[in-house]
Amino acid sequence: MITDRKETKTVHVGRAAIGGKNAITVQSMTNTDTKDIYSTNVQIRKLVSSGCEIVRIALYDIECVEAFRELRKAFRDVPFVGDIHFDYKIALKAINAGIDKIRLNPGNIDADWKIHEIVTAAKENGIPIRVGANSGSINKRFLHLSKMEALVESALEQVQILEKYEFENIVIAVKSSSPFETIRANEILSKKIRYPLHLGVTEAGPIRQSLIKSTIALSHLLQKGIGDTLRYSISGDPVEEVLAGHQLLLTLGMREGINLVSCPTCARTEIDMQEYISLVNDMIQGIKKPLTIAIMGCVVNGMGEGKHADLGIAGTKNGGVIFKKGEIFGKFNREDLFVVFEEELKKLIHE
Repeated sequence: MITDRKETKTVHVGRAAIGGKNAITVQSMTNTDTKDIYSTNVQIRKLVSSGCEIVRIALYDIECVEAFRELRKAFRDVPFVGDIHFDYKIALKAINAGIDKIRLNPGNIDADWKIHEIVTAAKENGIPIRVGANSGSINKRFLHLSKMEALVESALEQVQILEKYEFENIVIAVKSSSPFETIRANEILSKKIRYPLHLGVTEAGPIRQSLIKSTIALSHLLQKGIGDTLRYSISGDPVEEVLAGHQLLLTLGMREGINLVSCPTCARTEIDMQEYISLVNDMIQGIKKPLTIAIMGCVVNGMGEGKHADLGIAGTKNGGVIFKKGEIFGKFNREDLFVVFEEELKKLIHE
């Protein structure tokens, strides 16, 4: 059972809104060298086309900021977050270059006056700051606490530094590589603040491990009404992070979209399931209609398990059948089967 979502402050990241009554946003981060403008441009395009709503980019030196200036020109409407550590000048230049949000832990800056300069520039430009803590950034003063409480107190300490300068345009994240520590830390933090929360399991590993770890934590928290924006952390193609995030929200009923169901396949399978699934996935990417599409390998369970589908296909010895709402639409030979199915799917999408 999904609990009503906790209403937090609304924070604007370019055209995206986090918190309040706004929909949960899906984020990712480029993993190309930011100074390689061409490669980063290509990756941003892929992220955006896959549905990424906020793109984070590493700004590890001043040259990266200059590269970002060029990227900003190419992507005027994309909400960008600059990932910055230690050097306050990078933060100031990033704000000047048009960044929409900064990921910065003020504890990494070595002087109060530098933090004050960042806050002043952020205020003047309406730029929010995301702060937080992970397993590697827990303040030693909190090591006597449980791991989850230490994460929370470390994050709140960062927030207090910003609040000292009357800055409240803040997003907070507390992350662990353990889904269970991540869950508990966010549960504790959610009771203490009204700032929007950025959810994720850090250092979650390659795709298979990350999908399992991240989904355990994110689905639990979202069902409890905790969380305003999320990122799957995957060692690999960041597009997979975006696709996973959207699928999670769709499965939880927190976002509309096409639900693709398919059988696990067995010796009775009569059609190339992988090919069909791949083709359909490409067709439905980014479509926000509440439709269910079924792809079944044979007719033994095809019509039964796919009975609820708006449109479905099931393989037969000589081709296959296409069905709508549990009723057979037609029987077709192998050459025509997917051609007709594709036509009917396009009609459904554009109706």
